[in-house]
Amino acid sequence: MMLTETEKIERKPLGIKNYGTIPLLPNSRVTPADKHCHEGQSRIATEKPRDRHDEIIVQEKLDGSNVGVVLWHGCVLAITRAGYLARTSPFEQHWHFANWVDSYKDRFLSVLTENGERLCGEWLMQAHGTRYSLRHEPFVAFDIMREHYRLPYDEFCVRVKRGYFVTPHLIHRGQPISAKVALDRLGEYGYHGAIDEAEGCVWRIQRRGEVDFLVKYLKPYKQDGFFLPEISGKESVWNWYPIGYSLENPGLLKM
Repeated sequence: MMLTETEKIERKPLGIKNYGTIPLLPNSRVTPADKHCHEGQSRIATEKPRDRHDEIIVQEKLDGSNVGVVLWHGCVLAITRAGYLARTSPFEQHWHFANWVDSYKDRFLSVLTENGERLCGEWLMQAHGTRYSLRHEPFVAFDIMREHYRLPYDEFCVRVKRGYFVTPHLIHRGQPISAKVALDRLGEYGYHGAIDEAEGCVWRIQRRGEVDFLVKYLKPYKQDGFFLPEISGKESVWNWYPIGYSLENPGLLKM
């Protein structure tokens, strides 16, 4: 059965995932959805660059729900990691994300410039494996993408400043850096108000000014999704919840 354009947008606007899986460095915690990076990538990220054209950027890995905001024919749409509209998600946190995006659409319009371009980030409203006493709004931006292309780090930073968005704390920039040294610099709780131990770090390897690949390291003893009801069997744990908000009256949604 052929879908109308409206039906396609309602299901999956871009027809692709918002964000893929970042490969893991050696000795990292592994979940069923994860895979390890190639040994050559690990060496470039943590030991020795190929040449002077490699640059290593390391940021704090945040533990929330991967989401995105896409500019689609003049509209700003909130999507989940799988690429579906957040409003169609079975999870409450994504309904709130869609409402939050609607409340701040002008900020997203100041950042996104091309049709199909998206701002990817972490939605920290609900605790997954780490609880946060947030020092900032619940959305943290870490990539601007066009299909599978990522903007270089400096261009990304310039863009997100237009919308006053929070970005993951910068741990290191320059030569390769080992997981041990990166985690030492991260500290026990990181820089975003974690109550439980920070999850780990993400390495962004740029070559000749363009993003080449990403890898990450997750602390092996951290339990993935520990606070989610489907794993804990308990009530949801909220890092942030809008005051005076109800799903019937989303206009009250503010930071």
